[in-house]
Amino acid sequence: MNFETARYNMIEQQIRPWNVLDLTILNLLDEIHREDFVPADYKSMAFSDFEIPLGNGALMLVPRVEARLIQELNVQPHETVLEVGTGSGYMTALLAQLALRVFSVEIDQDLSTEAGRKLASHDISNVTLEIGDAASGWDNHAPYDVILLTGSVPKLSEKFEQSLNINGRLLAVVGDEPNMEVQLITRISDTEFKRESLFETVIPALKNAPEPTRFSF
Repeated sequence: MNFETARYNMIEQQIRPWNVLDLTILNLLDEIHREDFVPADYKSMAFSDFEIPLGNGALMLVPRVEARLIQELNVQPHETVLEVGTGSGYMTALLAQLALRVFSVEIDQDLSTEAGRKLASHDISNVTLEIGDAASGWDNHAPYDVILLTGSVPKLSEKFEQSLNINGRLLAVVGDEPNMEVQLITRISDTEFKRESLFETVIPALKNAPEPTRFSF
């Protein structure tokens, strides 16, 4: 398989048409080789519009969603990032190239260990991997400039908002399948937040994501 051609086609045919036009992000997608972060059995599908199984029920998001989420965060070189859900480590690697420091939390020890091995093979040293359940918040290193949830949540915990710096951004996919939307929340002051609904998509849920109160009749 010609990985260079496949990567080019992924960027031009899947990612650009999904309004990912930031040249920094597009160049990064070319530099960080996605095939290095997928399980060996799925290497030939690394550039497909397909959620790749990672083991233990986890899935790698499709490339266009990964790229769009990263673009919407607008991560700056001086910023500290919290990633909830390390998964394959691919999005972690992308964030690490943009940020000063990334703290990435994964509930599954096996996934975190494998992601750590892959990040090390790329000489990425500004990432701290941690094990734990961060679906309702993770304030170990707060406040953060950027928070990204890589799995959906039916209800977004307010703890994430409170873990942001002023001007910090939180990006999460909120809702239940098939009705989910990407929400961007920016902290304006100690008590004020700006909330934006960016676009609709469906991604797998975070394990142990908090559930809203549901009415039954």
